[in-house]
Amino acid sequence: MIDYQQFERSLTALLPREQIKKQEPMKKHTTFRVGGCADYFVMPHLAEVQAVVALCREYEVPFTIIGNGSNLLVSDAGLRGVVLQIGKAMSEITVEGNVVRAQAGAMLSETGNRAAKAQLTGMEFAAGIPGSIGGAVVMNAGAYGGEMKDILTSVIVLTADGNLEKRSADELELSYRHSKLMADGSIVLEASLQLEKGDPQAIRSYMDELRAKRIEKQPLEYPSAGSTFKRPEGYFAGKLIQDANLSGYSVGGAQVSTKHCGFVINRGDASASDIMTLIKDVQKKVFERNGVWLETEVRLLGDFS
Repeated sequence: MIDYQQFERSLTALLPREQIKKQEPMKKHTTFRVGGCADYFVMPHLAEVQAVVALCREYEVPFTIIGNGSNLLVSDAGLRGVVLQIGKAMSEITVEGNVVRAQAGAMLSETGNRAAKAQLTGMEFAAGIPGSIGGAVVMNAGAYGGEMKDILTSVIVLTADGNLEKRSADELELSYRHSKLMADGSIVLEASLQLEKGDPQAIRSYMDELRAKRIEKQPLEYPSAGSTFKRPEGYFAGKLIQDANLSGYSVGGAQVSTKHCGFVINRGDASASDIMTLIKDVQKKVFERNGVWLETEVRLLGDFS
């Protein structure tokens, strides 16, 4: 039996109260704008993460790591235990020569802008992705022909056994929307990116071009988690969904975007259950028509039974 009262006393002794929220609605912390409450929502600084995780393990309190919440679907039932946000409190970015070092809570957009200001090229693809560095490393985020594995050299992680380690990018087994970190329980704390000197006007021009493409092709006016499904080998998820006549298909407040069928959007009053039901419907109907099973790119957290 977890002694939550004693755990809370220990947690508040460890962190200032403004870094701890109880029964915090997760819809405030996900780009889908859905999700029930977290028992405890904790926002540590870099030097505090190790101690918070150790405390959770000591009291056997379950904990979940999130970043910006841009690739998550949290259930309506919420999350038990602690949600530990790697966010604004861990967002420092430094540039030394051609190397950008960013704490895991730094936003990709801000990191890309800092690189551009330093006249460094190679990160333009990531500047419009609405996620954090830590999440981008864990899932090897990418867009428009670029991926994190193209620029990542090393990370500092908190391992599952509570140790701090530096790992090279080669050790992370980075592939399409995957890394070894997804399964080994490590928490990314900082990343080092190797870029190259470039022409500042060309860098800004390319970033502006990609930004315009996103505005034109993606339903940015609605809450979503970005691309809902991974790209099946040899296919495009959005095209498969469109060919199954599912453009605009809706369940409650959730809808397949008519602007880009690869996006599931929240029309304003969707529940996590609406979105989950729609995802399952899309998977079933695409499989029935094309024999291709669409795997979710979105990470599911909580009870969807």
